[in-house]
Amino acid sequence: MSAIVLLENGLELPLQGSASYFNYFWLRDNCATSWDGETQERTFDILAEPDNLHPESARLNGAYLEIVWCDGHHSRYELQWLERWCRSSHQDDLAVRSRRPWYSDHYSNMARFTYAQVMSNPADVADWAQAMLDDGVALVQGMPDSDEALQSLCELFGVVRPSFSGYAFDVFSKASPENLAYTSKALELHTDLPPEELAPGIQFLHCRINDAQGGDSLFVDATAVANVLKEQYPAYFKLLTEYEVPFRYTTNHQDVRARQRIIELDPGNGEVSGINFSQHLADVFDFPQREMDLFYPAFRKFGQMLQDPAYRMTFRLNAGECIVFDNHRIAHGREAFIDGSGARYLRGCYVDRGELRSTYRVLRARYPKTAAYVPFNQPDEPVLARIS
Repeated sequence: MSAIVLLENGLELPLQGSASYFNYFWLRDNCATSWDGETQERTFDILAEPDNLHPESARLNGAYLEIVWCDGHHSRYELQWLERWCRSSHQDDLAVRSRRPWYSDHYSNMARFTYAQVMSNPADVADWAQAMLDDGVALVQGMPDSDEALQSLCELFGVVRPSFSGYAFDVFSKASPENLAYTSKALELHTDLPPEELAPGIQFLHCRINDAQGGDSLFVDATAVANVLKEQYPAYFKLLTEYEVPFRYTTNHQDVRARQRIIELDPGNGEVSGINFSQHLADVFDFPQREMDLFYPAFRKFGQMLQDPAYRMTFRLNAGECIVFDNHRIAHGREAFIDGSGARYLRGCYVDRGELRSTYRVLRARYPKTAAYVPFNQPDEPVLARIS
């Protein structure tokens, strides 16, 4: 095929040796003149075009398709740009990356950065953001002992996102606790705040002091577990991606409720993107009782798999360290610690996952080198090898 064919609703264009179809409204809507040159926002109003929008003429001119529309407007499209839309109906997105599963031995290989490093070098922030997209977890060391340090670290990814706990939350054992986190008891593996309509995305937990006996941190890559569930128990997996489960958080002045899918799928690539799992914040499951016969086996199997030691990374979070993780992907908890054995104080904040992806797109485009992380001989010393 060597000629353009004008049809009723679109045209056929010879690209890569075959006919590629493009709708007229889509072409007109994406003329280069449709966008503001400074803000990159669309200023063209496709709604105002006639129902019978069509070209008066269309021709190939070197590496371009040129169209004259019925109202006399001229449009010019790069053939290379049109070919890209033939290959995929989705825009190329730097932030849509394949997640790397990890298991119980991940601690020595976990991406590590220092506070001074990321605060002074945007290229390292790009590497940190990439580690978050790929692994869902990273450790920032050398944190100053201040509220301001945590906020400034969060703001490298985006705006601090409030929750029903406020803009930040403090984790320590206290009298009359509203949450099990504020006791010395063990915390089961969970994701934070599924009772919120949109549970927080990226969590920052800054350890200010940890002199208590016990209290080791527990982290699991729940997407790795969900992928094994999909392989071994496909019916359970399907059910947990479809059922919307009720969660609830209640205090004397709050009653927060939402329904979430236990397993989330990424609309960008179809991968498992995360989970919503918290037994202590689960409300009464309200499915028809016959459906409980299906739901509970799936829910229990997945929860039991999350607790398998093969997946569980166990480590001590030390003063001056901030563990940063994807709250939708990483299930976390802690072992019990001995109350009165020493001070233990963590401060936390959240940033939305969309903020992380935005920061990554901007910084990776600006600093295109790829960072590769190697295992550390000393876990408290960051090592970063760059691929040239």
